[in-house]
Amino acid sequence: MYAIGFLGLLIVIANLVVSYKAFKDYSFFERCTFRIDPILVNKDYKRLITSGFVHVGWMHLIFNMVSLYAFSGVLEESVGGASFLLIYFGSLLGGNLFSLYIHRNHGDYSAVGASGAVSGIIFAAIALFPGMRLSLILLPIPIPSWAFAILFVLISIRGIQSQRDNIGHDAHLGGGIIGMLIAIMLKPEILETNLLVIALVIIPAIVFIYLIVTRPEILILGPTRTKQTYVTKDDRYNSLRKEKQTDIDVILDKISEKGIDSLTREEKRILDEYSGKGRD
Repeated sequence: MYAIGFLGLLIVIANLVVSYKAFKDYSFFERCTFRIDPILVNKDYKRLITSGFVHVGWMHLIFNMVSLYAFSGVLEESVGGASFLLIYFGSLLGGNLFSLYIHRNHGDYSAVGASGAVSGIIFAAIALFPGMRLSLILLPIPIPSWAFAILFVLISIRGIQSQRDNIGHDAHLGGGIIGMLIAIMLKPEILETNLLVIALVIIPAIVFIYLIVTRPEILILGPTRTKQTYVTKDDRYNSLRKEKQTDIDVILDKISEKGIDSLTREEKRILDEYSGKGRD
């Protein structure tokens, strides 16, 4: 296994720092989270990137960073720093855009995590070096890297089916495919030498994505959608305005009882935004 590259190390540190802050500051976590309504209704597109640097807990964060560590060194050394960043952020953005499309009518859907970007790094590395063997903490027996990728895909599929956590499992597949496609674009000669492995990894992922786009009902286990699932943008906008008005009422009550100096920084930001001072 290659040592982690310089840019890979910086990304790991960034995820640790930002995720730790999110663990301690829920309002910060909420502002970074991938949420359908704020993105589509409020045009808060930065969430497509910021959501990739916050996680739901230490296990989620550690799993993603260990996976990044396992693959980033060989990939960064092979393609160079600029291409490595292209794969990482291209996969992060591509995975989240795919998730945005899948859940565009699910106004209450949310997700966090670097898994889409990490999936892109994994799939890109496997496309270039399918013969790599990995020994992981939970799986001490060395396995081929392509087998790890298939396991990763299966975990993602199960996560999409259950929909019981706050992890963007569907972004795993979108990010992974984008990462592999960018690797092929950067080094098209790998199609001649590694075509079988690339096909074994990418074809099931593409078939799965096709199924959840065209026939999502066959993949969902149990009733995971509510009456809020299919609503118009106007309905979602009005709902958000109602929630924001409730927040404002609470803040105004606090001012009347304790004075404006009692407000937290986040409460002052909300009040400024409501009054128009926070608008561009």
